[in-house]
Amino acid sequence: MIRLIAFLLLICGAASAQDLSGLARLDPAQSRIIDRWGAVEMDLTISQPVPWRARVMADPPRLVLDFRELDFAGIEGVTPGKRVTSLRAGSVRAGWSRLVLGLDGPYVIARAGMDTADGTRISVRVERAGDANFAAQASRPEPPGWSLPPAADLPQPEGRGPLTVMLDPGHGGIDPGAERGGTNEATLMLSFARQLKEELLRDGIFRVAMTRDDDVFVPLETRLTMAREAGATVFISLHADALAEGQATGATLYTLAEEASDKAAQALAERHDRDDLLAGVDLTGQDDIVASVLMDIARQETGPRNERLALSLERAMGARGITMHPRPRQSANFSVLKSPEIPSILIELGFMSSPGDLRRLQDPGWRSWMTSAIRDGLKAWAAEDAALRPLLRR
Repeated sequence: MIRLIAFLLLICGAASAQDLSGLARLDPAQSRIIDRWGAVEMDLTISQPVPWRARVMADPPRLVLDFRELDFAGIEGVTPGKRVTSLRAGSVRAGWSRLVLGLDGPYVIARAGMDTADGTRISVRVERAGDANFAAQASRPEPPGWSLPPAADLPQPEGRGPLTVMLDPGHGGIDPGAERGGTNEATLMLSFARQLKEELLRDGIFRVAMTRDDDVFVPLETRLTMAREAGATVFISLHADALAEGQATGATLYTLAEEASDKAAQALAERHDRDDLLAGVDLTGQDDIVASVLMDIARQETGPRNERLALSLERAMGARGITMHPRPRQSANFSVLKSPEIPSILIELGFMSSPGDLRRLQDPGWRSWMTSAIRDGLKAWAAEDAALRPLLRR
């Protein structure tokens, strides 16, 4: 029998993490999540032992379990009790997958172990706790090197040219984003980003990097770090969200603002941050990237550049006959747009909650028009920006 505390198991395997290959698999028929009096017990049967860890996190309270190379196929068939408010699973970084259980209040880990006497079973029990006890467990720091990928793992720009574009396909891995008709936003945006990358590289004046080129989870804060490491001239986050029926349709361009332009924009920004939180990423330190005063000073120049970028993209999309939202340029407090020195924009290519938008998002012809429009808009913006920059520095 092997019975090790989960954090020790993490240490055994973290140093040699590699791309997820699904060496171990979940047996959903032999797994369960049940309520006990004041507790939740989880037993997962897997095909072979793997390094793993368990911890609780706050805001909202949740149990987070990380596994080295575990395929969670079938997890949706493991029905949790009423104390578990949500259940999601997927890849979270190279070589690691994550299971997140939302909890209905503060709990602490009372027991966590692996039993290999008869197969391999992971057992975790969490028990109701007071706020102070819960806060003490939830605030334990991550091991060094766990929160962010090492610099060597960052994507390198490709091609030649004066304009370096960081493409950011939204969501990924444990966070699939919006889902409609068997299609999820993460997969759709990754395929579009790859197509857009090829369009830009063919033009010859662009260098292109991507925050992800696989179905993996990348925290919002890490996406900004990657853009800086790549020397990005401009950052483009790609999304195709879902809102209440009839609330949104057509391509929309979002720039950063403390106050959202409307309630729908505010809801989107809050959802994006909440998806990161639910996946197990703490955003509380995000604004510590640089001092807030320096950020405000930098944005005095970057803010107008963002607005000109949005206007240029709007014009290019209009010229290509792209269906636009009735208010095509909007703003909200998206965390992924908070880099003070890199002009950044979030493009909702359409809304998966709109049947018409979803058809367009999946249509090869429309996607070709949209990639061409983004290319044209970037070129027009870059030319204008280059002409204005000397004037701004006077």
